[in-house]
Amino acid sequence: MTTNPHQHTVAALLEQLEGALREHDVDGAAQLFEDDGYWRDLVLFTWNLKTLEGRAQIAAMLASQLSAVQPVTIRIAEGEQASEAAGVTQCWITVETSVARGVGFIRIRDGKIWTLLTTMSELKGHEEAKGSRRPMGAEHGAHTNRSSWLEQREREAAELGYARQPYCVIIGGGQGGIALGARLRQLNVPTIIIEKNARPGDSWRKRYKSLCLHDPVWYDHMPYIPFPDNWPVFTPKDKVGDWLEMYTRVMELNYWGSTSCESASFDEASGEWTVKVVRDGQPVTLTPKQLVLATGMSGKANMPNFKGMDIFQGEQQHSSQHPGPDAYAGKKVVVIGANNSAHDICAALWEAGVDVTMVQRSSTHIVKSDSLMDLALGDLYSERALAAGMTTAKADLTFASIPYKILADFQKPVFRAIRERDADFYARLEEKGFMLDFGDDDSGLFMKYLRRGSGYYIDVGASELVAEGKIKLKSGVGVKELKTHSVLLTDGTELPADLVVYATGYGSMNGWAADLISQEVANKVGKVWGLGSNTTKDPGPWEGEQRNMWKPTQQQALWFHGGNLHQSRHYSQYLSLQLKARMEGLETPVYGQQQVHHLS
Repeated sequence: MTTNPHQHTVAALLEQLEGALREHDVDGAAQLFEDDGYWRDLVLFTWNLKTLEGRAQIAAMLASQLSAVQPVTIRIAEGEQASEAAGVTQCWITVETSVARGVGFIRIRDGKIWTLLTTMSELKGHEEAKGSRRPMGAEHGAHTNRSSWLEQREREAAELGYARQPYCVIIGGGQGGIALGARLRQLNVPTIIIEKNARPGDSWRKRYKSLCLHDPVWYDHMPYIPFPDNWPVFTPKDKVGDWLEMYTRVMELNYWGSTSCESASFDEASGEWTVKVVRDGQPVTLTPKQLVLATGMSGKANMPNFKGMDIFQGEQQHSSQHPGPDAYAGKKVVVIGANNSAHDICAALWEAGVDVTMVQRSSTHIVKSDSLMDLALGDLYSERALAAGMTTAKADLTFASIPYKILADFQKPVFRAIRERDADFYARLEEKGFMLDFGDDDSGLFMKYLRRGSGYYIDVGASELVAEGKIKLKSGVGVKELKTHSVLLTDGTELPADLVVYATGYGSMNGWAADLISQEVANKVGKVWGLGSNTTKDPGPWEGEQRNMWKPTQQQALWFHGGNLHQSRHYSQYLSLQLKARMEGLETPVYGQQQVHHLS
């Protein structure tokens, strides 16, 4: 039997690392990393989402946290084989501390650790009831006054929030709130999800009718219940809505639809929130210990303040309120913006016989859907990846294992290849005057999303309409003012309009905190989202992780959760474990809590 030499390399280095940790030799442990090596920890050591960059940061974290997590064991994951490519040896690992079990990934160069990922999978003594621990469901034998499963569920639904209080309240019942609610349900954390719409999935159903997920199915699974094998690659919005409604029922979530959150305030002395809601027209006061805002990564709709908006005689809508094209056939529509929503809306309007003009004020990153799926996502999220043994969980962790500091370097060659493959497509767009970019440093879509959450369009057909002139384009101009029946641009062009759609994006999620809690708390937690990359719309200093997402904030017991379906699925695990640990009274010493540098 041939021995894998890379297996020995990894095992020997892990043994050295474990030995140094056992001896509390933090400098010795740090010396096992490259000078500028990385350790990305998701909750397991830091009770935070934290990337340590360089030996000094690694040693400082260990000096602070090691005594709380000892003993630590680190091993090659059972059944996994180390591999090597381009001078980098890599392998899946398992990590165990005194309080938790986790998984991770290691990359080694020239005998030193280049990147190390450690993540918390479960808390000891508080494991999910799955596999051999799954519930019986049926209670065999003869019992008087037996309650059926339905009766127990109905009793719980009637009592929670009234006779007894939830430990956690989640504001927002879209995919983020639902994914987190499902995780907390499996951990027996009493939780209520608050949603202003009547039914789970309504936030999708109420969008413009042509909306589909732009990310492929393999990227979009929910926790616990993956989409079936015959699910379409790109899910139509109403199908997403139906899936979320089904999921909410079968995962037994306490989901309060038709409920608005009026206010929330935190009592430092009692460590308790007072959350005032109106459910089906009736006021209810909830007093949870933890409050999660899952109101969407996009935050609050950005409505511009153009001169003349008050005198314009046509309709005006933010893209999030746009109902679709049906009422506008034969009319003239101006769409302000040139990112995902603007393109989707313009294409649907053109298909319905609308005279539509897109106003592009700043450059946009465009990537064709098939190129993105093949070159950027194919190795992790595709049928090809599944055939090669890449599970969704492994794909999520592989992506997570690349520290944000160097992720752009991984992305640049991918998007350079896309640029070369689709050169003719980009040339035709530019001939029409469309302003293109690939991000400030040519690192493409994912970095733009992680840094600012905007500024791109995944092309599923609208760009072709722009290139052909079917969607009219005015680029490199701004809006000077609205007149009674037109939009006047800064170059003097006047566009007649029956409807103006403002596809002008969204503000920071802490805007919801300002509305629901107070401006003081919103300022206390600061800007949500972004890495501090000092690129457009992502001001420095460098954070190394997403600001305020899925981790402790400067406001005790207030959390933010959201992102795309991939992030909602993956990061809900770490947020749910942090909440469970606090409910059980475990010590959760948070290392390196993010400071506030920007208010919005």
